[in-house]
Amino acid sequence: MIDYTGTVALVTGAASGIGEAIASALAARGARVLCADVNTAGAESVAAAIGNGAKAMHCNMTEPEAAAQLIEDAYATWGRLDLVCSNAGIGFGGKLAETDFNDERMAKLFEINVFASLKLGKAYSQLLAQSSERGRMMVTGSEHSLSVPSAVRAGYLAMYGATKHALLIAMEWFRIEQEKGPLDLHVLMPGAVYTPLIAGQLPDPAMAPPEFELILPEQCADIALKGMDLGLFYIPTQAHIVEDMQPRMQEVTSSLQALGIEITY
Repeated sequence: MIDYTGTVALVTGAASGIGEAIASALAARGARVLCADVNTAGAESVAAAIGNGAKAMHCNMTEPEAAAQLIEDAYATWGRLDLVCSNAGIGFGGKLAETDFNDERMAKLFEINVFASLKLGKAYSQLLAQSSERGRMMVTGSEHSLSVPSAVRAGYLAMYGATKHALLIAMEWFRIEQEKGPLDLHVLMPGAVYTPLIAGQLPDPAMAPPEFELILPEQCADIALKGMDLGLFYIPTQAHIVEDMQPRMQEVTSSLQALGIEITY
């Protein structure tokens, strides 16, 4: 189990939902947490609530230099930075045939859901290399990183899913780069979590369809920290994620067989 006593953790998207729960869980285990969010008031409220010296930081991850500046400011706060949790994210729904790909919302979607994590990882790994220190980073992907979840197929979440697919493959490559680097990497892949986004459509979590396997942010945070304790790269939060991955694998296997390409394993 990781001993967070005296460590410093930066959590983006910390004003609510999964980010708030992760920040709280880290503080409970002894970390000094920097709660970063575009919602400054929300971040300040969370920092005050979790205690242990937590501080709020404003960040707008759509700004070109926001990630590098955030890492610099976080390190300067207490002279160390042991963990970065890149959790900020936004949703997007709509049919592809009706989507305006020139809409500025597309750029914002990819900037926050993909590039923000990569920019944070770049800045953090460079800082660690310069200081000869070792660090840890967890990014929040999604069950959409791995599949089209069966429970939400009517939701038209193609572009949201595309960002989460992109983030996962980028982090897989980043892990290869970091095999001899200073950074331990993890990808949290939540299914349905009762965040404000879902709460706006579902007033009571007990009303959620069973196939959602809906969990609370606190449960998600517990799984996230356990996954890091265990040194896991992939940190899934619900069992149905494995089942949702099967149709793609089965169809690829069938296609190979139809093409007469021998499967030798």
